[in-house]
Amino acid sequence: MTGAWRWAGARSKGTSHEKAGLPCQDYGCANEVDGPVGPVFIAVVSDGAGSALRADVGSKIASITMLRMAQHFLRRSPRSELGEETTWEWLDAIRDRINAEAERVSLKPRDFAATVIAIIADNSGVTIIHVGDGAVAIKATNSETWSVPSWPYQGEYASTTSFITDDPQPRLDFVVMDDPVSAFAVFSDGIERMVLDFANRTPHAPFFERMVKPVMALSNPGRDVDLSKALQSYLSSPAVCERTDDDKTLILGARL
Repeated sequence: MTGAWRWAGARSKGTSHEKAGLPCQDYGCANEVDGPVGPVFIAVVSDGAGSALRADVGSKIASITMLRMAQHFLRRSPRSELGEETTWEWLDAIRDRINAEAERVSLKPRDFAATVIAIIADNSGVTIIHVGDGAVAIKATNSETWSVPSWPYQGEYASTTSFITDDPQPRLDFVVMDDPVSAFAVFSDGIERMVLDFANRTPHAPFFERMVKPVMALSNPGRDVDLSKALQSYLSSPAVCERTDDDKTLILGARL
């Protein structure tokens, strides 16, 4: 499977944040880069902690910094050379950026607490970087099966998870899979209860099949603006908002 990636992405403010006059505290970004052994696609989603004063800024810093660090590395080195040590350098870079911003505005790093989840996909497989909740669902090439290689982390207490700002360090799940994928979905915890079966720890495959079908039908590679707008409308629709009042972010990718 060597086709270029088609993708769409959107986020939507939760109804609870609308009522409270809060900004959307999710952020997401993605890009494809030319690596030394072929194209590599990177998608990142971050969810700012609801209890953090500047969660919206924290999620933006986490997403953009992760994407930039990944792009810089993958333009020069193949994905197969990416290990946990380098990933920790990226996480430290995010933490440094957050610490600097916190100092600038006289706040604490925890006021910018956010999760981060990223998928890096090339022609030989995927790498997943995961701190906190939210998840990545993937569909392997030549397979009809969806899987979630790194399950959302739930802390000791209800509605708690790990954040990039955790002291002394966050809880990292680092997953490498050597099977290429034909489709993926990266999403924040705002929709995870809708699309994951927590009792059996499995993804709800019909949802992902339905969502990636229009992405697979795209004739041109890259981000599709119209489909991204349609995705944003879906995330803001009563069908979704009646089931979750949280912020929601979803990035869908597929290749032919």
